Amino acid sequence: QLACCCGTDACSLCCMCCPKIKQSTSTRFMYALYFILVTIICCIMMSTTVANEMKTHIPFYKEVCKGIQAGEMCEKLVGYSAVYKVCFGMACFFFLFFLFTIKINSSKSCRAYIHNGFWLIKLILLAAMCSGAFFIPDQDTFLNAWRYVGATGGFLFIAIQLILLVEFAHKWNKNWTAGANHKQMWNGLLALVTLILYSIAVAALVLMALFYTHAKGCMYNKVLIGVNGGLCLFVSLVAISPCVQNRQPHSGLLQSGVISCYVMYLTFSALSSKPPETILDENNQNITICVPEFSQGLHRDENLVTGLGTTILFGCILYSCLTSTTRASSEALRGIYATPETEVARCCFCCVPDGDADAEEHAEKRGGQTVIYDEKKATVYSYAYFHFVFFLASLYVMMTVTHWFHYESAEIEKFFTGTWSTFWIKMVSCWVCVCLYLATLIAPLCCPNREFSV
Repeated sequence: QLACCCGTDACSLCCMCCPKIKQSTSTRFMYALYFILVTIICCIMMSTTVANEMKTHIPFYKEVCKGIQAGEMCEKLVGYSAVYKVCFGMACFFFLFFLFTIKINSSKSCRAYIHNGFWLIKLILLAAMCSGAFFIPDQDTFLNAWRYVGATGGFLFIAIQLILLVEFAHKWNKNWTAGANHKQMWNGLLALVTLILYSIAVAALVLMALFYTHAKGCMYNKVLIGVNGGLCLFVSLVAISPCVQNRQPHSGLLQSGVISCYVMYLTFSALSSKPPETILDENNQNITICVPEFSQGLHRDENLVTGLGTTILFGCILYSCLTSTTRASSEALRGIYATPETEVARCCFCCVPDGDADAEEHAEKRGGQTVIYDEKKATVYSYAYFHFVFFLASLYVMMTVTHWFHYESAEIEKFFTGTWSTFWIKMVSCWVCVCLYLATLIAPLCCPNREFSV
């Protein structure tokens, strides 16, 4: 039962009623669990509500704070500086394992065993790194330098998310197009889903034009809604243009529909994150414009909205980390895609079909959950790349929780309060996504002698 402390059987401590799990999946789950734990701690550190509750309900609060040298009222353990230090420790933890697991091709090597086990020791190491960051000398210089490192890593993590979205769109269309060669049903599904995606994008564009613009202001909103709507139309026309179709017959409206919906989502998210504008009405009173009137009522219970929104956001971050570390996704980031001839059309095309006989042969029970050893022959995913993505995710969490460049006034209760930095980051991400998708369409035309497959 102590296998989780020094072996690779972390899931053997779970109940036997739990479903079977692959060893590669269980390892990534454990690292994700550590990531979630530190993220929750960061959110708590940014919460003034939690800080006030601790002051009220913890006996001898001042004495405890002085005893751990955290300040008279534990001010060193709250605020953006504390989050920077904790995330520094988590980022160092994943970067250390990134260096340690470079070029591991066999799960039977000594380094692979360390990657897949020693969970209690790793937890202690993670806690030590996060705690040790509070004792770094010259804190002001450290925080100023680390802020730029965090911004760079956060932007790189956003870029990886956007690349994977483009890869997802191409994979979806390629998989269903492969099925259309055998059954006409897939052509009908392609047409139906494409129609739904464009309907959603057009409806979102119309609603944003209605609720996020005003006759006497909102110039930013008007221009950006028009520009982003025009970009969606442009990429759709490029995707079905004859020159692109000749080089990439698998290019179509499904991919551009996915990109258009995501662009509309980012536009909506950016407009919601922009500080509200005010104008004088007929009675010379300030009124708020550029935001829907009904949205003010939705934000009355700030704790509920913040909690739900934060959970969804970090769920998406975790999903991006885990999906980006699969073999197919890591190859897609390097421009390597599966050939259309090997595609098997499936409605849930993201999931690998069951029936891995080799993995089933190595399923073992050790008094708990059944673990399938699916890495007997080779590693299923790149260990080094896995840790590097979580390293970038640590920096992205650090910047997101502290409101990017508005860190001094950041609070988790005001997580969805509009700031210009958040607005422009989301808007630039929108444009980068469009550029990446256009690059996958235009690259074969610019380099006709090179083979591209998407």
